[in-house]
Amino acid sequence: MKEQDIRILAIESSCDETAAAVVQNGRTVLSSVIASQIATHTLYGGVVPEIASRKHTEKINQVVSEALKEAGMQAEEVDGVAVTYGPGLVGPLLIGVSFAKAVAWALDKPLIGVNHIEGHVAANYIEHKDLEPPFVCLIVSGGHTHLVVVEDYGQFRVLGRTRDDAAGEAFDKVARSIGLGYPGGPKIDAEAKRGNPDAICFPRGKVQDSPYDFSFSGLKSAVLNYQNHAKMTGEDINPSDLAASFQKAVVDVLVEHSIAAVRNLGMKQLAAAGGVASNSALRTALSQRCAAEGIQFYRPSPILCTDNAAMIGAAAYYAYRGGAASGLDLNAVPGLKLGER
Repeated sequence: MKEQDIRILAIESSCDETAAAVVQNGRTVLSSVIASQIATHTLYGGVVPEIASRKHTEKINQVVSEALKEAGMQAEEVDGVAVTYGPGLVGPLLIGVSFAKAVAWALDKPLIGVNHIEGHVAANYIEHKDLEPPFVCLIVSGGHTHLVVVEDYGQFRVLGRTRDDAAGEAFDKVARSIGLGYPGGPKIDAEAKRGNPDAICFPRGKVQDSPYDFSFSGLKSAVLNYQNHAKMTGEDINPSDLAASFQKAVVDVLVEHSIAAVRNLGMKQLAAAGGVASNSALRTALSQRCAAEGIQFYRPSPILCTDNAAMIGAAAYYAYRGGAASGLDLNAVPGLKLGER
């Protein structure tokens, strides 16, 4: 290890993954441990906050210990302790924040609160060592859909966001209506591979007064109306065609807005981030359009698209380097906006 190397112990617990990681210099993952609760919440068709909080309490000590062991380190050897403090579910967030504050206090190390959305963006720094701001980033997850300019590390200018449902939320609701279950994103992706994306013409959600904003509630309603009409008229519904057509309607809008932003701003780099960025149709469409437009496209591996602590450690490194430590009065902020501290 070089004398100037900075190693951050990071904790993520904003929803239904209890995760810890040790990240060196914002780009190198020394360890990453994730305890998923998907099997538990699948029984209920979605995340139950009270159960998620209980599971985090049960797992967090074990996950942090495993991350340190995997990195071959003692807790005293880390340079800082990072934690997601928002946005997310308040109960799960509080588990992570409370644990991180206790560790930082006990070790007398800096505490760095990290915005979960910023963490998703920073996942690209782990995967792509050459990526540096400025660039445009499409952030798509179960709770968020943003199109932003990453002007510098930790500095964002929001170009557009969803006016209603996030893309991932629409995936979950449509998957449930088809009978695919939870989590909806991967199940829609898999089902769509067996269907015709041009079988059903669903609307493309756009916001007239804002070219970079998104809207997915109308599309979700159109899918439900299509299903209700088919049931009333006795028509058969091909779930694969329905999934493929819905997915194409979402992907088309995400791609068009992203490419337009890069082109209109005269930039050359586009990154994708968040859970929905692991969707195979979206990754393929963005790759093809970027290649055709001469745009450099970056996206993390699927494991780094989902919630993980490595991305939190990557974002925390740049905050640490800028001296942005948090106090021990850090609290969970479930509605935290991108760019807020």
